Amino acid sequence: MAVDSSMMESAEEESLLGEESEEENSDLSDSELQEAFAKGLLKPGMNVLVDQSKKFVNNVEGLKQCLVDFRKKDLPWVERLDMTNLPAEDVLSKVEGKVPSVTKGDVNAEDDFQREMFFYRQAQATVLDALPLMSKHGIATKRPDDYFAEMAKSDQQMQKIRKKLISKQQILEKSEKAKKLREQRKFGKKVQIEVIQKRQKEKKAMMNAVKKYQKGMTDKLDFLEGDQKKGKDSTQGPNKAANKKGPNAKRKYKDQKFGFGGKKSGRKWNTKESHNDVSSFRAKVANAKGGRGGKGGKKGGKGGKQNKRPGKSVRQKMKSRS
Repeated sequence: MAVDSSMMESAEEESLLGEESEEENSDLSDSELQEAFAKGLLKPGMNVLVDQSKKFVNNVEGLKQCLVDFRKKDLPWVERLDMTNLPAEDVLSKVEGKVPSVTKGDVNAEDDFQREMFFYRQAQATVLDALPLMSKHGIATKRPDDYFAEMAKSDQQMQKIRKKLISKQQILEKSEKAKKLREQRKFGKKVQIEVIQKRQKEKKAMMNAVKKYQKGMTDKLDFLEGDQKKGKDSTQGPNKAANKKGPNAKRKYKDQKFGFGGKKSGRKWNTKESHNDVSSFRAKVANAKGGRGGKGGKKGGKGGKQNKRPGKSVRQKMKSRS
């Protein structure tokens, strides 16, 4: 029991010490706040945090003193690597004979392009001056061939990025191919429609020519040659009129096969001797070929009567009997 009482006393002392430390840390204790609230001293909206304006101190003398301290150390250029350069000369403007827009210090801060060009040319001048100094002090300016640097992103992430880029490229290629195919289909359809219309037009023209020939309105059969005639006309071009003077291929072929027409030295003319010569005449052959009085004739003889079609009334009777 003595041990338990001592432990309880030590716990109470620690709790009291903790409360005292909290009261010391806080400006007002809970009891004081309760008393103030009971008296009506605390009202809503009284305790408001107000941001105080920051005071900027421009200590010029202190900054100058710091600069002097830096200069006193007199470190070598290799340790400092500081350079102050004017912008490099604008070679393009000099070659073209133009006046450079940016001089040594005349820069319009509001002009973004002029300001960025000034920085760019100033960096050029710094590089031109710094590279010889670095090589003089033995500082390497090029990365060795066997240099290995660990990338910020892992190989897995880079593979994902690569796959995504490849998929985008494939999608673009597919869309371009689809676009070309659509254009080709449109062009092919247009050409097909033109060819069909042309064929229909040619067919209509040929049918009209056939009808005219059937009705006896014309005796020309040029429409039967079709595309061959057109092909010849297109290949001949300006020589078409010159070629018309001579015979065409069809005429030449017939001339070669049957002769050239005209007088043939009287070889096919009937003479008195040929007219009186009947040695080659055969009556059976002549009658077999057909004639009005011949056996093989259609109209004369028994053969014509046997092949005669019966009349309409006879045919109707024959149908009714059947």
